[in-house]
Amino acid sequence: MASFPHYVKLNNGAHMPIIGLGTFQVKAGELEAAVETAIEYGYRHIDTAWAYTNEKDIGNALKRVFDAGKLKREDIFVVSKLPNGGHHRDKVLHYLQESLDDLQLSYVDLYLVHFPLSVVPTDGNAVFPRKDGKLVIDYEADLVDTWKGMEDAVDAGMTKAIGLSNFNSEQIKRIYENARIKPANLQSKRVTSFPHFMLLPIFTVECHAYFPQFKLFEFCKELNITFTAYGPLGNPSLSRFLKETEGIDAVLPNLLKDTSIQAIAERNQKTPAQILLRWLIQRGIIVIPKSSKPIRIKENFEIFDFNLSEEEVNQINALDKNIRLFKYDGMEDHPNFPFKIPF
Repeated sequence: MASFPHYVKLNNGAHMPIIGLGTFQVKAGELEAAVETAIEYGYRHIDTAWAYTNEKDIGNALKRVFDAGKLKREDIFVVSKLPNGGHHRDKVLHYLQESLDDLQLSYVDLYLVHFPLSVVPTDGNAVFPRKDGKLVIDYEADLVDTWKGMEDAVDAGMTKAIGLSNFNSEQIKRIYENARIKPANLQSKRVTSFPHFMLLPIFTVECHAYFPQFKLFEFCKELNITFTAYGPLGNPSLSRFLKETEGIDAVLPNLLKDTSIQAIAERNQKTPAQILLRWLIQRGIIVIPKSSKPIRIKENFEIFDFNLSEEEVNQINALDKNIRLFKYDGMEDHPNFPFKIPF
């Protein structure tokens, strides 16, 4: 069997592990153990964000790992993200410093602009603040100015690389053409929102077998921008999360139960999750599956000891439904809403 690299090379020369631990939605009290478990099993990439409100837990776990001599800082790749309320150049370093303080780190390896929707923070909410049921839009912010703040962060040594998340191809191109330091990575996500005059800061990917983002991925490759799929398993726990936290009944397709995926998994003596992850990394896409269960964390990492055949890859490619699964209540009117074009 041909070997497969565990890293993707960024445009700054750094090596970003092709699989990392996603941390959004991990329950309070479980995340610190999940991070330490992931590191024990070989993970060297942790993905978080200011918006996830979990960076203190991650920082505590990393400090214990470092203090015990299990890893040095340079052995772990940490990703964080700028919230929507920080899109002015003079705010970028402020929010990044808050993340660094919580993470107990002097720098992150990659810092992303989390979402292109600029907002005015209200009552401490710098993610999706609302007033009278409407998103509080910051019409003064300019994403090119935001990017200059991201470049300032590199110059200050607070991050090694910078990138984008949830940006469409036109927005990426505008940043790229105006950038002194080019974007190193795009994390492909989608935002899920629900009615009842509230908006949940839930970031769920649509780069998976039902929405594989072929065109966006190729666009990024042409610009030497690496590509990360958040929630690459289609976020099978989201329905339960919404029911438990908000009392919302949301029936979402479950990729893990797709009969084609299950057949390929049986043939390879792997789990459906391992098949979906392997399919993505064979495309050269970085994956950051989320779990707090040790057995799942272990299984998600065990994807380097087999290859999907060309026929199997084509089978999974054919599952493309080109359908976005999620709604965007209250966001479509934002001038930077990214999903008005195909990619």
